[in-house]
Amino acid sequence: MFSKSKINEPGPKNGSEAQKADKKDEKAPTMSDTSTPGTPKAKPPASVLSADLQITGNIKTTGDVNIEGNVEGDIRAHLLTVGEGATVKGECMADDVVVNGRVIGKVRGLKVRLTSTARVEGDIIHKTIAIESGAHFEGSVQRQEDPLNAKAGIAAAPKPAAATGS
Repeated sequence: MFSKSKINEPGPKNGSEAQKADKKDEKAPTMSDTSTPGTPKAKPPASVLSADLQITGNIKTTGDVNIEGNVEGDIRAHLLTVGEGATVKGECMADDVVVNGRVIGKVRGLKVRLTSTARVEGDIIHKTIAIESGAHFEGSVQRQEDPLNAKAGIAAAPKPAAATGS
């Protein structure tokens, strides 16, 4: 007769409906539930400098840049893509550098790729490099563990022997 279970107890159905409503409220996400601290933010799209654009000056960003026009100045980015019709006169520095067009100046990158349409006149300092057949390249290539650190090139250069007098 006396049971702790409410399954068989007669009673108003309204109570069980109220309990269901409470459970629905518990499951409803709140603003704090939808944004978790561990989820990364969406990556913004690359900045595109169109073919009719000519820039004189330096460009610096932590994002991605796609150059289709002409730039006279240094470029620093996360991912730098030089388009087929583009010309860059200056130093290109990025984690990833993809050259489809023309670069006159030094190229520094963790990953550097010269496609078959690339024309590079200058030195390349890289961690990994890929040069496709048909690419035009005049300059020197140097591998460094940290090519983005400008001081690494100075530290890696051999020091001249000290002159000794007899």
